[in-house]
Amino acid sequence: MLAHRTGVIGLPLRLLAREVYDRIVAARGPSVVALVTGEERIVPPRAAYWVCTVEAMPQGLGTDFAAVDEIQLCADPDRGHVFTDRLLNMRGLHETLFMGSDTMRPAIRHLVPEAEFIRRERFSELTYTGPRKISRMPGRTAIVGFSVDNVYAIAELLRRQKGGAAVVMGALSPRTRNAQVAMYQNGDVDYLVATDAIGMGLNLDIRHVAFSATSKFDGRRMRPLMPHELAQIAGRAGRYTEPGTFGVTGEASALDEDVAEAICEHRFKPIERLTWRSDRLEFGTPDALIRSLEAPAPDEMLQRGREADDLAAFRTLTDFEGVRARLGHARDVRLLWDVCRIPDFQGISHGEHTNLLARIYDFLHERGRVPEDWFARQVKRIDRTQGEIDTLSKRLAYIRTWTYVAQRKGWVENDAHWREATRAVEDRLSDALHRALMARFVDRRTSVLLKRLKMKEGLVAEISKDGTVTVEGEALGRLEGFRFQQTKAATPDEAKTVRQAAEAALRPELHLRADRFYNAPDTEMDFTEQGGLMWGSDAVGRIAKGAEPLKPGVVAFVDDEAGPEVAEKVRRRLQHFVDRKLAAAFEPLVAMERDEALTGLARGFAFRLREAFGVLPRAQVSQEVRELDQEARAQLRRHGVRFGQFTVFLPALLKPAPTRLRLVLWSLWEGLEEFPEAPPPGLVTVPEAKGAPAGYYAMAGYRDAGARAIRIDMLERLADMIRQADTRGGFEASADMLSITGMTLEQFAGLMEGLGYNAERGERPKAKPAAQAQVPDQPGMPEPAAPPPGVPGDVPTETPPAPPQEAPGDVPQERPAEAPPAETPPDVPQETPVEEPPAEMRAEGAEADALAEAEGEGAVADAAAEPAETEVFYTFAWAPKRPARGNRREGGRGRPEGAERSAAKAGGGRKEGGKPRGKGGPRRDAKPAGPRAFEARPERKPARIDPDNPFAALAALKDR
Repeated sequence: MLAHRTGVIGLPLRLLAREVYDRIVAARGPSVVALVTGEERIVPPRAAYWVCTVEAMPQGLGTDFAAVDEIQLCADPDRGHVFTDRLLNMRGLHETLFMGSDTMRPAIRHLVPEAEFIRRERFSELTYTGPRKISRMPGRTAIVGFSVDNVYAIAELLRRQKGGAAVVMGALSPRTRNAQVAMYQNGDVDYLVATDAIGMGLNLDIRHVAFSATSKFDGRRMRPLMPHELAQIAGRAGRYTEPGTFGVTGEASALDEDVAEAICEHRFKPIERLTWRSDRLEFGTPDALIRSLEAPAPDEMLQRGREADDLAAFRTLTDFEGVRARLGHARDVRLLWDVCRIPDFQGISHGEHTNLLARIYDFLHERGRVPEDWFARQVKRIDRTQGEIDTLSKRLAYIRTWTYVAQRKGWVENDAHWREATRAVEDRLSDALHRALMARFVDRRTSVLLKRLKMKEGLVAEISKDGTVTVEGEALGRLEGFRFQQTKAATPDEAKTVRQAAEAALRPELHLRADRFYNAPDTEMDFTEQGGLMWGSDAVGRIAKGAEPLKPGVVAFVDDEAGPEVAEKVRRRLQHFVDRKLAAAFEPLVAMERDEALTGLARGFAFRLREAFGVLPRAQVSQEVRELDQEARAQLRRHGVRFGQFTVFLPALLKPAPTRLRLVLWSLWEGLEEFPEAPPPGLVTVPEAKGAPAGYYAMAGYRDAGARAIRIDMLERLADMIRQADTRGGFEASADMLSITGMTLEQFAGLMEGLGYNAERGERPKAKPAAQAQVPDQPGMPEPAAPPPGVPGDVPTETPPAPPQEAPGDVPQERPAEAPPAETPPDVPQETPVEEPPAEMRAEGAEADALAEAEGEGAVADAAAEPAETEVFYTFAWAPKRPARGNRREGGRGRPEGAERSAAKAGGGRKEGGKPRGKGGPRRDAKPAGPRAFEARPERKPARIDPDNPFAALAALKDR
């Protein structure tokens, strides 16, 4: 071509076109060389030489020279019609050259009678060597696979055994492919793993070609490779005068002797039929275009191939109502055909590809261009260099689509800018992909080690009982679980050499350890607060997020050198341990899931409990609780579900072991980076955890109540006691309340404020101990409260047998109407003074009330006779809306601002600075200094007296 003034050459691959373009630029300079492919277009103003892919060759250039490479692709069922068209119609003014296999001789002689044939013999000998294991492959070997998974698997194996390999595939960009090839050519790696893309255009220093398979998927079915296809690839070995060999490896069966002999002697069956499609297209209507594309072949040597992707997309789009309505003119049909010729680089489904084409056609038809902001969003979405190899490969395929669109003249605004922008994105992704391929498939350390070990075959590694690995008497590192941790080395090269020797000794040790670990009991394993999995003191894995909250997975910590068998065995054992741990810790939830008697709303509520790991704040499910009937609640209670006033939970799941595991699973499910730890077992209340994530307290089995959090089962017991008190008028903390919380009175006041109560601080004379013994002797006084049961540590217990009424919300709005549990003692503080009537005495008539006032006045008079010690007490009243904390009252803890007003409204009025009075009670000037009890229920209207009732007279005498 360079012997002529102008020329054009068509090549089968974009990779090859870029390689030829670079060679011509080096010889003639960039100002006279053009590169035109589907995704790349470099056309200087004075272009004289055009390097193109066959599909992108411009028509009507009128160059002196024209050439098409790999002309035997005329028989390809997918692309053959393009090569056949160039064979029939592409001509240079002075010279035309078709290069390819000798199997095309009969077809060309028939279709182009004036053609002259020149045969170039191979300079070197090609020999078949039969099957060979990958581990015994010689250096400078190319191993060929026909799927991405196969190529990656072989490259992984070569990395472990040979130090690494370069990877070449047709889907790689030219930049990535060149970087991988350079790595092979420079000797950084001795092996190349490739698809059949190396069969065209790649002239490399390859001495042996090994086929890992002899069949491939051609887009529609699996089929065996034809002899000439095998020869095309095998011929990469032994270029120019260097002899080469080829064979099979892996699962590929040995080649038939006839096939192998034909490849060695270059004897193949001539091609009898060429794929053809008419180039005389009619754009009057969609149907006319389809008919012209399906026209019969004009010659017996030509045959129509399978339906191409562009025609299939055109058929689909013309069936879209919105598209067909726009095809009113020939230029509309031509525009749609141009859009349909956008290749499906992404390899997505036919439906998704046609939807994308329809969107682009709508833009071009309605606006004349693809909107720049929409186009920019598509490119920006792809312009990310993070991710694995598959992710980067997909992004490269996506950017090729937008590169193709940007190359079309007039399709986007400022097309020159977007050509450069898409090319820059492709370059960044190409570099990132090259780095990812090197990181995954090249181990430079191992490559050097192999060379060193050939010279130092006597290196021996030993492993002690504590896992210390020594080589030549020098401690190299430790084997921790199934991972080797290297410590030190004199020089980098020596470290690599010694490590390789250590790894040779580690392989059998890792297999033995995997067997011991698989048979080890669960008692030797445990999990950490951060989800790590331990075998003794060694970390062997971690718990991973699964498809469901209670179905986590595991990740095993196993070195690559151990092999997939060891990794899988460790992973299976870890999964068994985690599954059994879950089944034991969350047995009630598992039982509920398996109970077929649970149906309807009960089963739905059980599912909610399972999702919440057995602890549900009642405020989140208040509506669902209301909808549960008594039968459904009974079914759930049989499984241990407790419907508390603040929380719905399973008491068995509040033990330390389920709580610890629940926090790990919840943290995984929520995606937390750092997992919060469980509170120490046995504590009823704990200080507030600063910066705790939302939902932490419920998962830990606690409820946040201001400065401290209280365990939810103890909170429900406290709620049962509070339910007996006058929450509106005000009440004092009983000894039982303080006992079950384990708090001082000051701490209890803070806890109650956190639960939504107003806490009013007061002082009063302290009772004399001698007088306390007389309290039970006074008429009408109740017996002192029985001592509360011991507060449990690890195992929470249920509340008294008579269950309290279930409040629908998080906090009680009013007192329940039902009677309190029989076994709950009345709230009688131990410090009640003798001179004052106890708060629990309820005046049932005017005489009793007067007697109480008289006794109170007498007590005050006696107390005034001598100075008395004072004690602090708190009165608690329910405040539905907890106000912000304001100034404390003088002398200590007070109530939040606004609490006095709400308490006065609830209690029927107060004296200034005094204690609450009962609802609607008369105002009294003299009051006892001790605690009082109040009724919150409304005052009853007096019943009408029946004059005929014989007791009416007695009632009248009572009033007198």
